[in-house]
Amino acid sequence: MTDTFHPDTPRNRDDHDAPHMSPVTPAEDARTIMINQISWGAVLAGVVLTLAIQLILNLLGIGLGAATLDPGQGAGQNPEAATLGIGAGIWFVVSGIVASFIGGYAAGRLGGKPKESTAGWHGLTAWALSTLLIFYLLTSTLGSIVGGAFSTLGNVAGGVASAAGGAVQTATTAAASAPDAAGDAFAGIQTAIEDAVPAEDAAAARDAAVAAVRALVTGDPAQAETAREEAAQALATARNIPIEEARTQVEGFEEQYSSTVGNVQEQVADVADTAANAVSTGTILGAIGLLIGALAGWFGGRAGAVDPTMTARLTTARTTTTTRL
Repeated sequence: MTDTFHPDTPRNRDDHDAPHMSPVTPAEDARTIMINQISWGAVLAGVVLTLAIQLILNLLGIGLGAATLDPGQGAGQNPEAATLGIGAGIWFVVSGIVASFIGGYAAGRLGGKPKESTAGWHGLTAWALSTLLIFYLLTSTLGSIVGGAFSTLGNVAGGVASAAGGAVQTATTAAASAPDAAGDAFAGIQTAIEDAVPAEDAAAARDAAVAAVRALVTGDPAQAETAREEAAQALATARNIPIEEARTQVEGFEEQYSSTVGNVQEQVADVADTAANAVSTGTILGAIGLLIGALAGWFGGRAGAVDPTMTARLTTARTTTTTRL
């Protein structure tokens, strides 16, 4: 049976032959296209407004934060650096959300689209472009060329990660100092051996005992029994004590060294875990802040959607007035 409304013609066979016939008039098609078209001028205006407002709000935050500091007071009377960093990060995120809403509103309003979803997309696009531009300025040399304003903004943005960065730095320092701590642990053992063998004529035997104990605590665990016996013999010779007493002292040195190294490793693990948690928390909160900023831009754009101008109503009203007269 032939479809009266969709005859079997090349135009209506499939997508590869020709576009589907539109159920609306060409004028309605044109109006739909115009309503949903993007206005890059409006988007750029929203980006400029977003950047300007965020810059102003962050400079205001810096001023308020600096006002809480009193150089004349002691360190305990002023806020800690971590507290200031967290506060600066929160202010940066909140100011970004506020700026995104206002910039999105401007983009949606200046786009001149009476459709809320189209205005919302204008606001979201303005937010995305301003976010990319901010991060580009903060991570490139162009930010320093533009001037100190974006450098200051970058310092504020860096406050959100100050705690995480400090934790990472502490973890790195602790990991790097682990060998030094192990060396300090043996330094105490060496001092104990040298104090027990103060005679100058026994210096060679004393050095041999120190070397043997060092080889035991820092050497291959598979050769521990042989190294332990050699350390006991060397210590017994240096101190002129029975071999059993020397073995007891060697076991004590091993326990002392293992305890110190174990404590250092535990501290490094704790600090590394703290750093990982801080970095994870900072990045997750940053992502959440960006998502909220995107929503602010979207709803700001929707709020800025314009009402269509109904010239027909005005014409009708004038006609009615003329008729009455």
